[in-house]
Amino acid sequence: MTIAIVVGLLLLLALALASLRVLKEYERGVAFRLGRLREPLGPGVRVLLPGVDRLIRVDLRVVTLTIPPQEVITRDNVPARVNAVVLFRVVDPVRSVMSVENHAVATSQIAQTTLRSVVGRADLDTLLAHRADLNEDLAKSIASMTEPWGVKVEVVEIKDVEIPEAMQRAMAREAEAERERRAKVINARGELQASTELRDAAKILGESPASLQLRYLQTLLELGADHNSTVVFPLPIDIIGPFLDAVRGRAAPDNAGRTPDDS
Repeated sequence: MTIAIVVGLLLLLALALASLRVLKEYERGVAFRLGRLREPLGPGVRVLLPGVDRLIRVDLRVVTLTIPPQEVITRDNVPARVNAVVLFRVVDPVRSVMSVENHAVATSQIAQTTLRSVVGRADLDTLLAHRADLNEDLAKSIASMTEPWGVKVEVVEIKDVEIPEAMQRAMAREAEAERERRAKVINARGELQASTELRDAAKILGESPASLQLRYLQTLLELGADHNSTVVFPLPIDIIGPFLDAVRGRAAPDNAGRTPDDS
């Protein structure tokens, strides 16, 4: 009799221990009693009847989901491999269990399909230079489909874009040609500005002969400070002009075709 009581007490203790469930602070419990849904269970110690109640734990933390590389063709017919990352969390534990079989797998499949669809509507330049707009479009599209499941999409980011090597070489040549074009335009603008400044300087020096003489002397001073073996001595044309005219007049032939030296 004593043995039977002890065995009964042990069975009751085992049943009591089996009935206890501990839910963490970031977890919620969705319980079914004989197949019927009960109210959600919060964190702490919960009592469930073995064989009668069934508990499904739902994690409320943010889940990081990596989308595998997807083969896509952009709007301008460029093949590319694109992968992304999705951050989501469960905001309604009951709907995440009752509305979909596995919300994580379903979110992954929806994210892959949406990624191919959104990238296919954009051209390559938009995909490379304007990812923020594509990320926002992806997040809105995925969130609209996962909201009925009690899943909220926090962030969608395109991580990497792989394009064919031939396309990379073509883009490198295009970028080099663009840089050369900009360099030529900048050089032409510099020449234009320099010519304008030289024209203004020539006008100012022409209005004041004294300024021209001062500039002439400054140039001589700069030449003398270099200690060069060859010295270039510039002469203004208005100084040597009369001498050149005299030499030309003396060398001109007379009416008989003879020069002054022939007589």
